Amino acid sequence: MTALPSLRQLRYLIALAEARHFRKAAEVLGISQPSLSLQIGNLEALLTVRLVERGRAPVTLTPEGREVLTRARRAVDEVRGIVDMAASFHTGMAGTIRLGTTPTIGPYLLPFVVERLHAQYPELRLYIRESMPRDLRTGLLEGGLDVILTQLPEPGADLVPRRLFREPFLLAVASDHPLAKEKDVTEAALAGQTVLSLGPDYAMHAQIAAMCQQYGAILARDYEGTSLDAIRQMVGMGMGVACLPRLYARSEIDGRASNVAVIPFRRSSMMRTIGLVWRSGARADMFEQLSETIISAVRDNLRSGPSPVRLS
Repeated sequence: MTALPSLRQLRYLIALAEARHFRKAAEVLGISQPSLSLQIGNLEALLTVRLVERGRAPVTLTPEGREVLTRARRAVDEVRGIVDMAASFHTGMAGTIRLGTTPTIGPYLLPFVVERLHAQYPELRLYIRESMPRDLRTGLLEGGLDVILTQLPEPGADLVPRRLFREPFLLAVASDHPLAKEKDVTEAALAGQTVLSLGPDYAMHAQIAAMCQQYGAILARDYEGTSLDAIRQMVGMGMGVACLPRLYARSEIDGRASNVAVIPFRRSSMMRTIGLVWRSGARADMFEQLSETIISAVRDNLRSGPSPVRLS
């Protein structure tokens, strides 16, 4: 295997280029001038190229030496960055977090969170992947994801859940529906209504199915939506009503001309719990900091207006 230059040799070359004098560079490095000369000579022998023009004062690098110097500075900076990053792991968030989220949560929550994360932790990189809840769980357990943003509960002995907030559902109806002018409704108003929902792969499906059974609504199994947008469009066509999450309605319906009206439930009893989930044994302190950042973003941006998001 070919021998590689040492970090010390690269640092010595950089110091010599900056001081342009062997004695002055040796003083800066805290070594003797012969030791510096020996190390520069060893580096030249290792690279089989002359780096310094001998017998000239001030010290001048050869063209090859200047090229090596450029890469030496880059290499030393990268190593210093590794050390700084490792230190930041103990004092804050840095590096890359691989976050998985469901399509019913991430697009409507993360814009508030990402802006805050970037301001607070500029060294942090957040890799975001949207997927179905089942795939998120698999990715987390197999190590492809570090943490997931999902609807709770997410059971598992090897998983750690962290509740963030509770999000109410709103009743979505076509703008010409008899309920469209109501200020609020109770679940009893769903009796006899055809209710559109996402398919069984989503956690909210079971929740809405249970509500339909309890209050005498009809779950439209022939028209299960593949996205919240698809459900909203079917509601606008008069194909049924739907329970849409507050975050989605705030992003896609509130304040816009629409053929869909959203109505809060009187006691906001229709809610889902949103949380982060990570593997036990993972760096809980980092994910707790991420949790607090999300809660802070929710507190500042999503707790106003009708049916506000509620912190857990």
